[in-house]
Amino acid sequence: IVWYRMFFRVGCVPSYLGKILANKHMVNEIVSETFFFFLLVPGIDGSGLADASLTDSYFSTSFIGVNGFGSPAETKYPMMQRMTNSSSSPSLLNDSAKQYTPNPSASEFIPKGGSTSRLSNVSQSSMSAFSQALFSHPSMGSPATAGLAPGMSLSAGSSPLHSPKITPHTSPAPRRRSHTPNPANYMVPTSASASVANAVSQPPSTGQVIQKETVGGTTYFYTDTTPAPLTGMVFPNYHIYHPAAPHVAYMQPKANAPSFFMADELRQELINRHLITMAQIDQADIPAVPAEVDSYHSLFPLEPLPPPNRIQKTSNFGYITSCYKAVNSKDDLPYCLRRIHGFRLVNTKCMVLVDMWKKIQHSNIVTLREVFTTKAFGEHSLVFAYDFHAGGETMMSRHFNDPSADAYFTKRKWGQHDGPLPRQHAGLLPESLIWAYIVQLSSALRTIHTAGLACRVMDPTKILVTGKTRLRVNCVGIFDVLTFDNSQNNPLALMAQFQQADLISLGKVVLALACNSLSGIQRENLQKAMELVTINYSSDLKNLILYLLTDQNRLRSVNDIMPMIGARFYTQLDAAQMRNDVIEEDLAKEVQNGRLFRLLAKLGTINERPEFQKDPTWSETGDRYLLKLFRDHLFHQVTEAGTPWIDLSHIISCLNKLDAGVPEKISLISRDEKSVLVVTYSDLKRCFENTFQELIAAANGQL
Repeated sequence: IVWYRMFFRVGCVPSYLGKILANKHMVNEIVSETFFFFLLVPGIDGSGLADASLTDSYFSTSFIGVNGFGSPAETKYPMMQRMTNSSSSPSLLNDSAKQYTPNPSASEFIPKGGSTSRLSNVSQSSMSAFSQALFSHPSMGSPATAGLAPGMSLSAGSSPLHSPKITPHTSPAPRRRSHTPNPANYMVPTSASASVANAVSQPPSTGQVIQKETVGGTTYFYTDTTPAPLTGMVFPNYHIYHPAAPHVAYMQPKANAPSFFMADELRQELINRHLITMAQIDQADIPAVPAEVDSYHSLFPLEPLPPPNRIQKTSNFGYITSCYKAVNSKDDLPYCLRRIHGFRLVNTKCMVLVDMWKKIQHSNIVTLREVFTTKAFGEHSLVFAYDFHAGGETMMSRHFNDPSADAYFTKRKWGQHDGPLPRQHAGLLPESLIWAYIVQLSSALRTIHTAGLACRVMDPTKILVTGKTRLRVNCVGIFDVLTFDNSQNNPLALMAQFQQADLISLGKVVLALACNSLSGIQRENLQKAMELVTINYSSDLKNLILYLLTDQNRLRSVNDIMPMIGARFYTQLDAAQMRNDVIEEDLAKEVQNGRLFRLLAKLGTINERPEFQKDPTWSETGDRYLLKLFRDHLFHQVTEAGTPWIDLSHIISCLNKLDAGVPEKISLISRDEKSVLVVTYSDLKRCFENTFQELIAAANGQL
C-alpha cells in the first residue's frame, strides 16, 4: 500500500505497478525494504522532523542529488531522489503540506562536515535492479555519471539556462515547460515481455525515451519516441563566445576588463590603414594631380609633390619621381603608382624583364603589377603600378631620422674617447630586431636571385616597414627599365654583376642598422663602426657584415650567409606563427559581430515604427508588442534602486538565444508592470522573422 501511494504520488505508469505486483518474490522484497525504510527515515511515520535532521540528512546532497538523478556520493535511491527533487510535488511527509521548491544552492543542500546520510547504510541488493532499470541507460553508466546536460533542470520546473532576471536581483526565474526532447533523458525498456528485474541486461528499445512532466503538483512520465542524442556529446543550443585560447592568453599581459573585442593596438593600426586607403584630395586645391591616369582614378599623393620648376633629380633613379595611391577602375582595388617624370620609353624590349618581375610573389617584396606610359601629367611619364600597403613607412624614416644618432661619428674625433658606448646607453637597436630584418631581406634576395633577376634597390629609402617588424622591398624593376641597354642581345647578361652588388648593399643596410646611423657606412667611419658592432653585438653579426662588405675572389651567393644566420631562422618562424595566433584570436572575438549587428538592425526597423500599412498602432500590437517588450528586456532594465543596469554580456547572450530560437522561457514585463508575458525564445524568433518578412514584402511592393 505504501509503495502504491508513492507510485501514485509521482504519477508513475500503472503498468509498472502491475508487473511488480504480479511477481510474488518482488513484492516480498519490496515489503521488507519498505519496513527497513520506515525504521531508518525519521518522520516518515507521521512524526515531526527536527531541524537538525532536515539539514544533515533528509535534504542533504547525498540524498537529493545535484541534478535530480543522484549525486556521485549517493546512487542508491535514484527514484527516491527524483521524487523528492521535484519543485512542484507535495511534501512526502504530509499529503496536504504546502509545496516546497528546493534550492540547490541553499544551506540545507550543502553537506555538513562529519555528517553522513542516514540512508547511506541501506542495502541496495533489492532496490538496485529496479532503480537502474527505470532510470539508467546502459551506455551512460550509473546515474551518478550522467552529469548535468544542457537543458536539464536543477529542480523540476526551473532551468539553469534561464534568461537574465527582469532586474538583476529581484525577478523570479520563469518556470520552463519544454516540449522538446531533453538530451538528459534516459531510455528505458517498454516491451511488455521483458521483466523489470532483467531490464538492466537488455538493450533499450530504439527511440523509447521517458519524459517527465509536472502538472498541478503531480509528476507524470510518458514515452517520447524521439531518438536520444549520442552519449557524451553535448553542444550549446545557442551562439556563444569562447574564451581566449591558453597559448594566446599567456603570450601577453591580461587586461583588467573582459575582452569582447580585438586589442586596441591592432584596432588602431587597422583603422589607420583604412583611413589611408580611403583618403582623397580636393581636385580644386591640387590641380597638378590629374583625375584619371590610364585606368586609375582617385589619385592621392603619398609623398610631397616636387615643385613644378624643379630641375634637380633624385639620387636613387636619376629622375624626378613622385608616388600616388590610386584605385584601378577594372578591379576597384588600391595600388601604388610610382611616376618617373619626363621619361619617354622608346623601346619595349625591356618589357621582358617587367614580365619576369610580375611573376614574383613574395611576402617581403612589393609586387609589380604593370608598367605603362602616360601624358596625363602634362608630359611624358613612365608609371610603375605596385601593390598598395597602407600604413607602410620607409626604413629611413623609421630608424634613421634622428640627427643625434650620428653624433658618435660626426662630433667625436677618433682617439679622443674611451671607446664606444654600451648598446643600452648608445640607443642602438636590439640584436633580435636586426636579425629579424636580415632574415626577411635575405629571403627576398634569395627569391629574386633564384628568378634570375637582381634587386638593385636594397636601400633604406626603398625598404618599407609595416607593423612592427615586417619588411618589404619596394620599387623593384625600375632600374631594369630605366637603365635598359638596347644594344645588349641578352637582357640578363649583367644580372650576375648586379646580384653581387645586392649583397654589398645588404651589408651596408645591416651595418647602418647595427650602428643606428647612416654615417657608419661611410668609408672613413668603417673602422669605428665595426668596433661598435664588435663591442655591442655577437660575433655572428660581425662576421656576416664582414663577409658581405669584403671583396671575395669568387662569386658570392645569398645562400652563403645562411649558416651565419643558423637557428635564428627558427626564431623568426616561431615569432611569425605566434603573431598569427594572436591575430586569429583577435579575429575570433569579432566573428559574431556582423550577425549580431544584423539582428539589431532588423529589430530597429520593427520597434517604434510610427505607421505601417496605414495602421499607426502596428508596432504596438500582436507580435510587434512582444518584440517591443523584448527590446526593453535587452536595453532598459533597471536595478532595485531604479538605476540603469547595463551588461554587455546580457545583451549578447539574449541576442544569441533569439537568433538560435532556443526553447528557454523568458519573462517580459510591460512598462506599467501590469502585464507579464512568459514566452520562449523560439516564439520570439518566429515573431521576429514573420514581422521582418512582412516589412520586406511591403518594401518590395508585394503587399
